[in-house]
Amino acid sequence: MRTWLRHHRQAFALALGKLLAHRTAALLNALVIGVALALPAGGYALLANLLAVTQRFAPEAQLSLFLRTEATKADADAVAGRLKADARVAATRFVSRDEALKSLRATEGLAEVVAALGKNPLPDAFVVGARDSSPEALDALARDLRRLAGVAHVQVDSAWARRLAAIAATGRIATGVLGALLAVGLIAVTFNTIRLQILTHAEEIMVSRLIGATDGYIARPFYYFGFVQGVAGGLVALAILWLGLAALNLGVQDLADSFGSTFRLAFPGAADASSLVGFAGLLGWLGSYMSVSIHLRQIS
Repeated sequence: MRTWLRHHRQAFALALGKLLAHRTAALLNALVIGVALALPAGGYALLANLLAVTQRFAPEAQLSLFLRTEATKADADAVAGRLKADARVAATRFVSRDEALKSLRATEGLAEVVAALGKNPLPDAFVVGARDSSPEALDALARDLRRLAGVAHVQVDSAWARRLAAIAATGRIATGVLGALLAVGLIAVTFNTIRLQILTHAEEIMVSRLIGATDGYIARPFYYFGFVQGVAGGLVALAILWLGLAALNLGVQDLADSFGSTFRLAFPGAADASSLVGFAGLLGWLGSYMSVSIHLRQIS
């Protein structure tokens, strides 16, 4: 175990030495990786901020629950109790049939129509506010409410929630496609960098083999080289992202203040930032692994 750890420490130190020996090229590669990663990461951050501010000002997703016309007060009280006990329900408002008729009568152009009805055809109803405004959660809540005794119809007012979900899905797909394309490019950059490193140290590799070094031992520093280069690119991407969001916040602050809001573009949290750096390191390792697997065999 100690020997294994010592070999990895030596490989890591050797990789750092190679990066420092070619610091200009390493810095440029990290900058290329950082700019490429900052594009999808910035798109993801802007999408998350846009959804946050949209949900803040979006109309509340509601369900309208209509009772049967023959439902009694006891039926209405039973439904009210079930709604109050449901953890998914944020608020309820009971609208009696008389109140609904009065509101309809007050609507311009409908007073004569209501007067001609003679009998009140409207049922008692509940306006239900949901805690989770996602279309899936609203549909699930509506299905359960339709099973309640005395309920004739449940109408889901989720058009805004569905539009917001569609916008979010489209944005995530676009960001994912862009990220995938750039990830392939980053793997290619690391692949070529490691290829040049292998060709540069071809004589050292042949000598190492002659004295009994395994391919795994020889390849290990190149793996660390690609990983460290990827991590450096991820850190550069975070710096670019922070500077970009800080610059945008200068304009967002004036816009938000004009609406009396304190909204600001939020920087990705620690988990997202760590994931970005880790993903960059993984891409660097993958590019180096592919390059080593191909080019190390060509040296004999």
